[in-house]
Amino acid sequence: MADSPIQHLLLVDDETPFREVIAERLGDNGFRVSQAGSGEEALARLNEFAFDILVTDLRLPGVDGREILSEAFARYPEIIAIVITGFGTVKEAVEITRLGVEGFITKPFQFDELLHTLNAAIEKRRLKSENAYLRAQLQDRFRIEGIVGKTPVMLQLFELLRTVAATSSTVLVAGETGTGKELVARGIHDASPRRSQRFVAINCSAIPETLLEAELFGHVRGAFTGAIANRPGRVEQANRGTLFLDEVGTMSPALQSKLLRVLQSREFERVGDSQTIKVDVRVIAATNSDLRKLVDEGAFREDLYYRLNVIPIRVPALRERRADIPLLAQHFLDRLAREASPPRARVTVGQDAQQALMAYEWPGNVRQLENVMERSFALSPGKSQLGLVDLPDELQKVRMPVEPGEYQLPDMGVDLERIVSDFEHMLIRRALERTSGNKRQAADLLQLKRTTLIEKLKRLERTGP
Repeated sequence: MADSPIQHLLLVDDETPFREVIAERLGDNGFRVSQAGSGEEALARLNEFAFDILVTDLRLPGVDGREILSEAFARYPEIIAIVITGFGTVKEAVEITRLGVEGFITKPFQFDELLHTLNAAIEKRRLKSENAYLRAQLQDRFRIEGIVGKTPVMLQLFELLRTVAATSSTVLVAGETGTGKELVARGIHDASPRRSQRFVAINCSAIPETLLEAELFGHVRGAFTGAIANRPGRVEQANRGTLFLDEVGTMSPALQSKLLRVLQSREFERVGDSQTIKVDVRVIAATNSDLRKLVDEGAFREDLYYRLNVIPIRVPALRERRADIPLLAQHFLDRLAREASPPRARVTVGQDAQQALMAYEWPGNVRQLENVMERSFALSPGKSQLGLVDLPDELQKVRMPVEPGEYQLPDMGVDLERIVSDFEHMLIRRALERTSGNKRQAADLLQLKRTTLIEKLKRLERTGP
């Protein structure tokens, strides 16, 4: 049991002295034990709490062990069940095992036999669950390793993530496509008390609406064409861990209602089933849409919005932290060099290439930068440094910011208005970067009124850089 999460165990037996002795010894071995002296009491306990393990006598007055097992498996398909009985037969053992029971122990028995059966069942369930999760992860899209950044806006984000991670609150991560919202969600999970459990991610916009419900909540055999067996959904897989819902704003109204129930009561039903399953899951949602606007337009439930937006986090666009671009570019190149077959020597980014990377607007954000570096790396074998010529055409054609002290007036003349506009844009951009997007502080740096700065920003948005 060392280094394992605490296992909540329900022990059901009508022999009080025997039950209390077993409960005490299980508690000494790290289990959190609740007791029930009858089948009726066991059903009430199962209705109140999602136990990890059920250890029950088979023959009880009133509601017997089979009914308890049936109810337990219906509510909590992943529960570990062990049967103890003084009247066991081989036939009964076979029948009970077919229900999903992990162990069948006949009284009288040594406590060590029960402990060994429990630990073996826990390890078997862990490996089975982990293998299923890893198979699902193989189908997921490739993700960037780690969050990289040293700009003030990123340092503020890191501090916020550390604070949020210590809580169990629901989080809504907002940001443009490609900014790294999933990495932020993973960062919260990895720094949280749930780090030893799973981080389960699903992109709500990447799965057809007709399949998304089954993907989220699972289904039972025969629920629809092709449902040949019971299958747990992502919510169930994330039990005791973290569920990340990317592009949550694309959910249909019907699914929004079911998600709201998970957030409110921590329970749901699989598709095609009427049995309620209880879960303990932290939800982190992400969106590149303005959910508040969608609420105003009637396209997103207001009550769900408030349930998701307990702690809002905004991930800055790459153009808002340009000083991180060389750092990110080198991070991607270092990883590509390590993963090359055979591994390549370190490749760096030349000064002209860095200037172009920092001048570009990056509509696809960090994900686009990663793709650009991968393409440039792959098409430049043998090079120890990437130059401007190694970058895609759209970066080679980008207009560099004008530094007046370095500018030489050409014989054919210049477009003065354009040069002045470029220079003004560069200064405004740098002022906003230095102040982490604070317009009032940026206006003070530029010795402008805040309203004047806002007007200039609006004009730049209309005309482009």
